[in-house]
Amino acid sequence: MTYEFVRSVRDGAILNVVLDRPERLNALHAPAHVELAEVFDEFEQEPALRVAIIRGSGRAFCAGNDLKWQAQGGSMERPASGFAGLTLRHQRTKPVIAQVNGLAFGGGCEIVLAADLAIAASSARFGLTEVRYGLVPQAGLHLLPRRVALKDAMYMLLTGRVIPAAEALRMGMINEVVPDDQVAERALTYARWIVEASPQAMAACMELIRQSLAFQDVAEATAAPAPALDRLRAGEDFAEGPRAFAEGRKPKWAA
Repeated sequence: MTYEFVRSVRDGAILNVVLDRPERLNALHAPAHVELAEVFDEFEQEPALRVAIIRGSGRAFCAGNDLKWQAQGGSMERPASGFAGLTLRHQRTKPVIAQVNGLAFGGGCEIVLAADLAIAASSARFGLTEVRYGLVPQAGLHLLPRRVALKDAMYMLLTGRVIPAAEALRMGMINEVVPDDQVAERALTYARWIVEASPQAMAACMELIRQSLAFQDVAEATAAPAPALDRLRAGEDFAEGPRAFAEGRKPKWAA
């Protein structure tokens, strides 16, 4: 589909999602959220797509909420799936990689926190700056304390300060920092690794991780019923993986 504020480009099993409002540093308004919700709905529903990479066009990843749009009385409605159609999409079965070029402020930082993996350019900067504008990062309040140490989360949330990529890496917000001219290729490398894996195992892994994190005690998490594991064991990939290994060939995963 063709969108006005987003570019959605397929590359085999990889979906490239590009925030395309460079004149606003890819800050998002209501129409952009609607488009992104449609993009990620399609991503989840299309069996041939296995992983998504989200990035910004121009010199920014995403400056967050479009405050100029808000100040002019623009609609603040968002889809049920949250900022960028992603931050409240809790039941995803396919990984999303954030390829962070430039600044990731407010909702842009929330996109990074919601993504499963994140690769940042060395010049990238991160911030949940809402308190400086009389606002609060609604998704960030919940996501950040679950991604980093509490003191680091409180520092970012209460001061609204901006941190460099190296500090985001230390906190555990992102997986890797690379030179600016290598960030696209590195994100693609991660995506290719994911495409090589079993889609059924990937979906089960993501569901089991979410289920496990709902428990504080590891023993309780391990003992809890695991429907995702039952479905995996009943699926084709569970047999195909060991068989391909024994036969010395690449596995042929079920669609």
